Amino acid sequence: MEQEIGISPPKIPSQISWINLSRNLLLAYQSVGVVYGDLSTSPLYVYTSTFKGKRQNLLTEDAVFGAFSLIFWTLTLIPLLKYVFIVLNADDNGEGGTFALYSLLCRHAKFSLLPNQQAADEELSTYKYGHSAPTAATSPLKRFLEKHKKLRTALLLLVLSGASMVIGDGVLTPAMSVLSAVSGLRVADNKLKEGELVLLACIILVGLFALQHCGTHKVAFLFAPVVFIWLFTIFGIGIYNTIHWNPKIVKALSPHYIIRYFKETGKDGWLSLGGILLCITGTETMFADIGHFTAFSVRLVFTCVIYPCLVMQYMGQAAFLSINLKSIENSFYDSIPDPVFWPVFVIATLAAIVGSQAVITATFSIVKQCHALGCFPRVKVVHTSKHIYGQIYIPEINWILMIITLAVTIGFGDTTFIGNAYGLACVTVMLITSCLMALVITFVWQKGLLALPFLLLFGFIEGMYLSSAFTKVPQGGWVPLMLSLVFMLVMYVWHYGTRKKYNFDLHNKVSLKWILGLGPSLGIVRVPGIGLIYSELATGVPSIFSHFVTNLPAFHKVVVFVCVKSVPVPYVSHEERFLIGRICPRPYRMYRCIVRYGYKDIPGDDGDFENLLIKSIAEFIEMEAVEPQHSNSESSSFDGRMAVISTRTVGQTSSLIVSEHDDRDLNDVTQTSRSLTLQSLRSVYEDEGAHLRRRRVKFQLPQSPTMDPGVRDELLDLIEAKEAGVAYIMGHSYVKARRSSSFLKKISIDIGYSFLRKNCRGPSVALNIPHISLIEVGMIYYV
Repeated sequence: MEQEIGISPPKIPSQISWINLSRNLLLAYQSVGVVYGDLSTSPLYVYTSTFKGKRQNLLTEDAVFGAFSLIFWTLTLIPLLKYVFIVLNADDNGEGGTFALYSLLCRHAKFSLLPNQQAADEELSTYKYGHSAPTAATSPLKRFLEKHKKLRTALLLLVLSGASMVIGDGVLTPAMSVLSAVSGLRVADNKLKEGELVLLACIILVGLFALQHCGTHKVAFLFAPVVFIWLFTIFGIGIYNTIHWNPKIVKALSPHYIIRYFKETGKDGWLSLGGILLCITGTETMFADIGHFTAFSVRLVFTCVIYPCLVMQYMGQAAFLSINLKSIENSFYDSIPDPVFWPVFVIATLAAIVGSQAVITATFSIVKQCHALGCFPRVKVVHTSKHIYGQIYIPEINWILMIITLAVTIGFGDTTFIGNAYGLACVTVMLITSCLMALVITFVWQKGLLALPFLLLFGFIEGMYLSSAFTKVPQGGWVPLMLSLVFMLVMYVWHYGTRKKYNFDLHNKVSLKWILGLGPSLGIVRVPGIGLIYSELATGVPSIFSHFVTNLPAFHKVVVFVCVKSVPVPYVSHEERFLIGRICPRPYRMYRCIVRYGYKDIPGDDGDFENLLIKSIAEFIEMEAVEPQHSNSESSSFDGRMAVISTRTVGQTSSLIVSEHDDRDLNDVTQTSRSLTLQSLRSVYEDEGAHLRRRRVKFQLPQSPTMDPGVRDELLDLIEAKEAGVAYIMGHSYVKARRSSSFLKKISIDIGYSFLRKNCRGPSVALNIPHISLIEVGMIYYV
């Protein structure tokens, strides 16, 4: 009967479950190539890095058994228990990584050092996380951390150091993986010299970085099959080696062999932990890349595919080594049966390239997040996929990574030294994640009693590995320390200069009484058009406006103060992006627009920003007219009612009529009028092959006898100003330290921040502002 009247029957729970399961299975398949490329190639070098160069007492059958037991329990405790079952639950609206944890903490406590957050930001749909308990606000530890700025600075430095180590991984992973893969040629041909292998690795690396601009999506269909073939291959080889060489290796699953290992090897066993920890390199990627998939899909593929395949491969390789102790230098390739050597070599090389690609892409995302939080100089961000959100390419970072990676590969030329650096970087990121997770468990999950056991268990394990890795600082471990120090210094100096510049603007705002005293004409000629004045201030009038007005005899009829800010959430929906408010009484025609982006958003991805802005202001004017309780004229309340009105206009439809026509042939196109909402204006640009064809949008005001005359006049002025043109006004700032500043501050501001500002992308490029409509006003900031 339902089908006869055209009503489809509702989906039963079993159908919904099947759809969700199918989707998660597809995402699990896709995640294999993107998330686990690095982790799955670790068998290439773990045993070699553990035993190579060690004293003879470490190379015994019992030592090999103990090393495998260490690898098994490390894989079980860190990736499986810590990340799969605990850390993956701490996602920020589906996003992961150290910045996601920091974002959660900033939303639940006042840990942010940049004071540009507003109460309206808490109304974002992605801002909420779970249920807030009343005890969270009265936590003594929370109040203690919020009260002391030095502790909040230390927390930021901890996050920045983790991000710097991830960038270091972007350098070391390609060098380690590719060089380990091509080293298999020495097994097949002993005549090959080490320099020739390094040259081949460098050629592959140059090709890898040169192809980054194409984007991950163009080769993504190869990723999952390559890694799947690789995993099933090493799984089969592991089973063969276990049965063929030494089936007794199964006994090493008992942790008893770990105790025997340290008893027999002593200090050498502790030092070998630097090689053992390489078995979990790439684990952090599980959490960092969760935004492209789901927690269930990442858990599913690790527990059902990755974990058993890696355990079996390490078991088989240990069985082979326990009988062939002299094969330690090339343990992986020596353990491969001769008939399948060349196919496995090809697959290993492809898998190493896939793993390197994933880490490089993750590095781009980390740099983008650092920039969004004001901790990295402005860089050019290029979308590489129209279908997969978040896949980006940063040219400057790509070439810097390539140069440093080639320098590391040529400089060391040995996987042992690179492995020392690689392990130190990875375990440092894991330890930082454990510290941040303990804070998340305390402040976000509000389960403080579980935070201490979590930190003690995993902090102890990772601390042991880190202590061993630090002993390798002279043998290559200094590389990630230097890289992280340089990147962290760059990020902190940029954040410090940005914060000082913001505080200068905050304390030098223009008084509204001064503007009101000028009158609606501002004491100058108001020319047709819209002036968009960009500022970092979320409240008040920036000093650039008074500087402009006092030096020029004319200004635009409509003035909009635009603040582009980042909020501690991964994404801000298009419907919630704009906050519109009024600066002065209606005759002044002065408005404020706050454009909010998450740390994963890309500024300028909204389509035609100008038309979206005009539409939002029109909605604000109409909503203000029907909300008489918000129409008081006290100057101190203009910015205050912005949040209330703008959040209530989401989803409302303005009465502006928009007609669209093509620029290329105006006579042959019939103009059609229709009422548009905020979302419908996003299509003012359309893609036609290799170029964008802009469409002209004309606003019209329909005749309505019920419309208030004041509202009608204001909307007409807005339409006329839009037709006259839009100008973008930005401050060309020079930041200098005061003469009374300390020597360290002068170095940071006058040298460090000034150098970064001059050599990074301009704000107009980062915000996608058309250069032809840009007006820059010189400003000097003494901070």
